[in-house]
Amino acid sequence: MSSVIKETDERMGKVLLSLKKDFTTIRAGRANPSLLDKVVVEYYGSPTPINQVANISAPEARLLTIQPWDRSMISEIERAIQKSDLGLSPNNDGNIIRIPLPILTEERRQDLVKQAKKIAEASRVSVRNVRRDANEDVKKMEKNSEISEDESRKLQDDIQKLTDKNIKAIDEILQEKEQEIMAV
Repeated sequence: MSSVIKETDERMGKVLLSLKKDFTTIRAGRANPSLLDKVVVEYYGSPTPINQVANISAPEARLLTIQPWDRSMISEIERAIQKSDLGLSPNNDGNIIRIPLPILTEERRQDLVKQAKKIAEASRVSVRNVRRDANEDVKKMEKNSEISEDESRKLQDDIQKLTDKNIKAIDEILQEKEQEIMAV
């Protein structure tokens, strides 16, 4: 019985972790190497995350530097960054790529907030899908006479409480990210 609740809680927790990870790729003023986590470069014929072919650091608040481990990869990394939807302009000196981060305009901040809201909504949908799966498991258990109707109702109530708790957490994480993005 409680295994259903435990599994549901774990799956919903994974949704929250995924949301937090996705939010690190949304720029909010300060340079952060995780901003480039979703950038993929062609490395010897296979798509590879940029952080697996280069060292990425943020030496200043508005600057990212990328030091490729293989210097022949510089132009490929530069091209991948330009193709990404991050709106960044990389500069290279033959050894290192520097990416100055422009100050966010009000319009760009609002776009980033929209992007964050879209990611948060996808997370809410994921949590609801986990709830649906858990409720189906409980109904199957009731149908197979593994649990009583009262136990089924109580489990479904517990699942709903978990859902509400996780959706509230998603909303709080989104609110924090919005404030971070809109802070000047």
